[in-house]
Amino acid sequence: MRIEFAALAENEAFARSAAAAFVACMDPTIEELTEIKTGVSEAVSNSIIHGYKENPNGTVELECQIREGGKIVIIVRDQGVGIEDVNKAREPMFTTGKTEERSGMGFTVMESFMDRLEVESRAGEGTTVTMIKQLDLSDGL
Repeated sequence: MRIEFAALAENEAFARSAAAAFVACMDPTIEELTEIKTGVSEAVSNSIIHGYKENPNGTVELECQIREGGKIVIIVRDQGVGIEDVNKAREPMFTTGKTEERSGMGFTVMESFMDRLEVESRAGEGTTVTMIKQLDLSDGL
């Protein structure tokens, strides 16, 4: 599944819902679904707020894949300002926003809810966040 949408704050909820609807066929637990939705929310919010500096003319791309064995791959991509120092940006509490408005925990939240997080970025070219989540496909027995 691949969708593109305007970099508007109200589209963050749309992205969460689209990702949740896509993975629903895998019958994830409520916890897994919440973790996926939260990861998507954080990545999309970062694109809108930091990547495009809340410029509604930007476009965010959301791609979701279901791979063998219940592996979910979620990619959030923008062509915004990019991240100069990805390692620094991944540190807890780091933010380029106003500290009274931003917690600087976006990447930390994504890392805690996903099994793997990859961030590729170039200043002036944009950012791609890839999140991988392994679903528990056991039938509860």
